[in-house]
Amino acid sequence: MEAQNQEVAALVEKIAGLHAAISKLPSLSPSAEVDALFTDLVTACVPASPVDVAKLGPEAQAMREELIRLCSAAEGHLEAHYADMLAAFDSPLDHLARFPYYGNYVNLSKLEYDLLVRYVPGIAPTRVAFVGSGPLPFSSLVLAAHHLPDAVFDNYDRCGAANERARRLFRGADEGLGARMAFHTADVATLTGELGAYDVVFLAALVGMAAEEKAGVIAHLGAHMADGAALVVRSAHGARGFLYPIVDLEDIRRGGFDVLAVYHPDDEVINSVIVARKADPRRGGGLAGARGAVPVVSPPCKCCKMEAAAGAFQKAEEFAAKRLSV
Repeated sequence: MEAQNQEVAALVEKIAGLHAAISKLPSLSPSAEVDALFTDLVTACVPASPVDVAKLGPEAQAMREELIRLCSAAEGHLEAHYADMLAAFDSPLDHLARFPYYGNYVNLSKLEYDLLVRYVPGIAPTRVAFVGSGPLPFSSLVLAAHHLPDAVFDNYDRCGAANERARRLFRGADEGLGARMAFHTADVATLTGELGAYDVVFLAALVGMAAEEKAGVIAHLGAHMADGAALVVRSAHGARGFLYPIVDLEDIRRGGFDVLAVYHPDDEVINSVIVARKADPRRGGGLAGARGAVPVVSPPCKCCKMEAAAGAFQKAEEFAAKRLSV
């Protein structure tokens, strides 16, 4: 136990130092200094760690919350930079692999799809919402092109400039794919009747960064999504909670959802994935039936991971080599 405490203390001290350095940066736009500091931060947070961020003291908690906001701002600058770069090409979708973390999106989207069809049997979505799509809507793009070819995607972001950048990426795209991707400038808190039309809602990790904000977003979704509709939430686990918010499963249950599965990756995919379903009284769903043991899905064995990585690399190459088709 003492060794674990020392390990946690050393990690928090290192991350606090990186937070201090990042806080002093004159800009979070991509640069050698910005890239180096955030690379060091991710490298420190990704390995398995005994840290439980919920048990940190008030000073460390405040540091963590500010760090997540800095990460969000830097991620926004990075995505805007690459969205503009890609838009300069005649066919932007032919050059997606230029984004350094594109492969992570391919892997994360496949993971989310696999969990969705495994834990929501019989689901065949025709209308999907992605809340917090940003200027590089890679997740929707991968899901639409490779996993949900019959679904129409409504992408929501509060930032109009982010949506304009996202639309430009589909210039010259396959008409079928482009026709299935719509972008809307709206805060999720203003959506009501629209939410009832979706079979699945994906909630990006940085929508609602503080715990109470995230709980409010989930409660709003629960109040307006259709009974039986699926919710896929991105979260974090362990030291990765210094990069992204950790979603409380009780907040999902209180929002009116049955929690079906939780997955904590142990590789370069940073986000945990939670699969839930809006309680349907007609099927006996509801909070009373949602408090049983939730499957925490283990990462695959090394052989399976190697096979999955090879498949993801092949998909990334296909995306980069030719125009997407469905």
